[in-house]
Amino acid sequence: MSTATTSPATSPAAIPATRLLLRAGLLTLLALGGTFLLDPYRNYQLATAAGIFAAVAGLTLLVGLTGQLSLGHAVLMAAGGYGYALTATRVADALAGSGAADGVAGLLLPLLAGVVGALVASGALGVLLGLAAARLRGPYLAGLTLALVIALPSVAGTVPALAGAQGVSAPFVPVPDALAALIAVEQWHAWLAILLTSCAVTPLVALRSGRAGLRMRAVHDDETAARLAGIDPGRVKAGAFVASALAAGLGGAVLAVVTQQVSPGAYGLGFSLLLVVAAVVGGLGSLGGAAVGAVLVTLLPWLVDQATGALPADLGHRLQGNLEIALFGVVVIVVMVLRPGGLARLVRGRSRNTSLSTNTER
Repeated sequence: MSTATTSPATSPAAIPATRLLLRAGLLTLLALGGTFLLDPYRNYQLATAAGIFAAVAGLTLLVGLTGQLSLGHAVLMAAGGYGYALTATRVADALAGSGAADGVAGLLLPLLAGVVGALVASGALGVLLGLAAARLRGPYLAGLTLALVIALPSVAGTVPALAGAQGVSAPFVPVPDALAALIAVEQWHAWLAILLTSCAVTPLVALRSGRAGLRMRAVHDDETAARLAGIDPGRVKAGAFVASALAAGLGGAVLAVVTQQVSPGAYGLGFSLLLVVAAVVGGLGSLGGAAVGAVLVTLLPWLVDQATGALPADLGHRLQGNLEIALFGVVVIVVMVLRPGGLARLVRGRSRNTSLSTNTER
């Protein structure tokens, strides 16, 4: 009788709710404390990476656990960003008109209302895509999501509330008076980004390690066998898409808080493919790998800009844009050749080898 062994990445043990919340709270506090070690621009980069991490975490769950390839997750982020900006602006204007814009209520109500707006907008789009995902598979689903990214500028130009190519502005979220003497605005936005990203990723961890995650893996492995086991593949696929869309929507809300602007140009095809690159490089199905991939796609363009800025002006101008794409391509190829499971698999492999060597020495 043989004993099947599975990777922790593909079949994790269920995490008790209390332990999950404690772990999430501890990691969030560590991240918040780490912002004191960074200068304002690094905190801005951290906030940007946090927003991208939320979207990539949802994407890696969708692709890694259910096998549904989405090339249009940038549209879900844009939906969250627009939902946040429009809702928060309306609430802020209403508070200003009533004279209640000052104080904690004037700060928190637009922020909380904007987050709800982001969840509603991205969730509604996720439901529509989930219904399509229940009937489509493979290149057909990828083509549908790709078409949404391409159509985003046209939609933004058609719907008056989205203000066309120039986009819409999101309300500035100032530092509360109680913290104004302690932290800068970039650090405050990094705090908000970390908290919102924690709210986006923690449910994904619970989903991945619970019964819903097992159903997703069953559908991914064999839909016919899943049906025989009483699992509805269409419902599982739709649910995974909605969960992924909500995480991406919160990521879009984070970027709207950080940049105070939402425009279709920021969520184009190139950015959507970068999200896929982050998920693949980090390791499909791995939320830790999604964090690594998000940091990579945030820092690599900045490093390229620094490198091209040090070159002669003529050469730097020619390489700008092209060098970034080439480096991302090289990174994907190298990771797929050396570690097909992504960078997360490399980290797990090292920790496993260390554990084995320690046990051998004992």
